[in-house]
Order: sequence, then structure tokens, then C-alpha cells
Amino acid sequence: MIGVRDLRVTFGAGRGPRVVAVDGASWTAADGRITALLGPNGAGKTTTLRAVAGLVAPDHGQAVIDGLDPARQPQAARARLGVLSDARGLYPRLTARENIVYYARLHGVDDAVASERVEALAAMLEMGALLDRRTEGFSQGERMKTALARALVHDPPNIVLDEPTNGLDVLATRALRSALRRLRDEAGKCIVFSTHVMSEVERLCDHVVVIAHGRTVADGTVADLCARAGTADLEEAFVRLAFDDSGAR
Repeated sequence: MIGVRDLRVTFGAGRGPRVVAVDGASWTAADGRITALLGPNGAGKTTTLRAVAGLVAPDHGQAVIDGLDPARQPQAARARLGVLSDARGLYPRLTARENIVYYARLHGVDDAVASERVEALAAMLEMGALLDRRTEGFSQGERMKTALARALVHDPPNIVLDEPTNGLDVLATRALRSALRRLRDEAGKCIVFSTHVMSEVERLCDHVVVIAHGRTVADGTVADLCARAGTADLEEAFVRLAFDDSGAR
């Protein structure tokens, strides 16, 4: 389970104005479900996910991973979390296998177990042919598969993805959707991802959180959000919920 409780994060120092990136957001993502964070640019989605990952410290409130606060218990919380950020950050001179095993070692995974996990993930992500190639020159889809395998190598129960389909072609996007469904349905993972693509939300997500002005303005199923906004179209529902001043309060 991943959640944030009255989370507030600000940036800025010295005499300049402080920027409020997240302003009291609260939401919960349950195990065995895929939860989407929807919001316009600057709404606070990425900052919220960075707080969940323990990369930024909140000014108020907290993020929670299976009852653990990543700001106070970073190692224990990160052991239960896999993160796929928009910046893939692969080591280009290493092969895909070496990239994945390196991260397994950082998480304290035994080499024998890591080797088994690499093979299992390669089968699930259909990337067996990539394993022993250097990642330098990989396509966006190949990089995504490698980065996702790296994020999953320690078998975390919770997964966070920040706009994972950016730059992916149709086949790579379909492969990612298939992988996320399997992780949800077969492994019962708690999956949270931010996106601007409404079709991804409609095809994948069990729960949707709409964020605007750093705050949670609506949450529920796709049907719930459409009913609340009075429209059958998710994109129109999102616009009404995220940009209606009355809904943002």
C-alpha cells in the first residue's frame, strides 16, 4: 500500500519566494490495483512521487509505504518500493543484465537470486534478446524494459512509475501495459503511475486520483469521476475536475 497524508512540499531558499509544489494532497493506492495520478503540468504529481520515494522531504504530512515513512525509515521503505522515473539513467557501457544485477546488489539481493530474477523478468518483459547487449544505443522501448526490470529486481510489493510511456511507440506501450497487468493480477502489486494519456487510464487503472494546484481534487474509478463531472468522456471529466476552481478547493 502507498499513500500520502496531508502532504505539503515547498521549494526555495534565501530571500526569494518559496514555491508550493504540493499543498495538502492525500490519497491511498491499494495492493492489487493500478492507481493513476492525473493532473496538469505543475500540479505536483512528480514531486509527490519523489516524496513517496524518499527523494524529497515534506514540510508537512507524510508519505507512507506499507506503514513505513520514507523520510524517517528510508532504507526499509525503499526495500519495499520499485521506482521507474522518467529519467531512465541506465549505464550505457553495461549490458542490460549488468545494469539489472548491479541494482540487485545495491538492494542486497544474493547473486544467485538476482540471476534467477533477471531471467524471470526477461521472460515477463520479453527482453531475453536484450540481456547481453550494452544499453548504449537502445531504443526507448528497450530502455524502458531494462529500467523496469531494474526497478523490479528486488521483487518490491509497491511500484511507482512517473510518465512511463513518454517517447514509447505503440508496441512498447502495449508491452508495458501487459507487464503492469501481470504485476497487478498475478503478483498483487500496488502500482502507482502518473500520466497525461487518458487511454492508458481507461485501459489500465482501477483507481484514479486527480491532482490540481498541489491538492487532491477528486478520486475514484473512471466511472466515478465521469459521474461526478457529469460527462461520459474521461478527458472532459478531467478538465472539469482539474480546472474548475470550485473543485480545486
